[in-house]
Amino acid sequence: MGLTAAVPAAGQPLRVAQGIELSRYAGKWYEMARFPNKLQMHCAEDVIAHYAVRTDGRVDVTNQCRTSDGRVDQARGIARKGKSGNSAALQVRFAPAILSFLPSAWSDYWILAVGPDYTWAVVGAPNRELLWILSRTPTISDASYAQAIEIAKGNGFDPSRLVKTSQKK
Repeated sequence: MGLTAAVPAAGQPLRVAQGIELSRYAGKWYEMARFPNKLQMHCAEDVIAHYAVRTDGRVDVTNQCRTSDGRVDQARGIARKGKSGNSAALQVRFAPAILSFLPSAWSDYWILAVGPDYTWAVVGAPNRELLWILSRTPTISDASYAQAIEIAKGNGFDPSRLVKTSQKK
C-alpha cells in the first residue's frame, strides 16, 4: 500500500502515498535514517516518534531521542492534514499553540510510502530538505531499507545525505 511505480524526479512535485489510514499509521516508529536537520542536531541515538490520532482528526506527535551526553530529550507537537486534504500530506507544528496562526509555525510532513502492514515508512518534505526512513521495530530488513531508498531516490531525494540512526534501546 502506498507504493507507486512512477515517481517524480527532483524538479517535479513529490507524490504522497494514497489511501493512508492515520489510525494505522499511529503508534510508535523508530527512526532508521534521516537527513541532518536543525531540529535534531542534538539527537545522537534512539530516535523514536509516537503518533496518536485525536477525536478532532489531528494527530498528537511526540518525538524523543537520546543526546550525546545520555540525556533523553522530548518534543511534543501536533499534526494536521495539509491543504490538499490527503491524510498523507500532513503539516506538523512544535511551536506553542498561540503561534499556530503563523504559516511558518507549520512544517510539511509528507508520507511518501508505507511498507506492507505499515511496517516501515518513507517521509519527506516537498522541498526535499527533510527525509526520514522509519520502522515499527528498532531494526529494518535490508530489503525494506533498499525499497525505502529507491522510493526516496525516485522522488528526487539524494540518499547519500541520509545518516543512519543508532537504535540501542
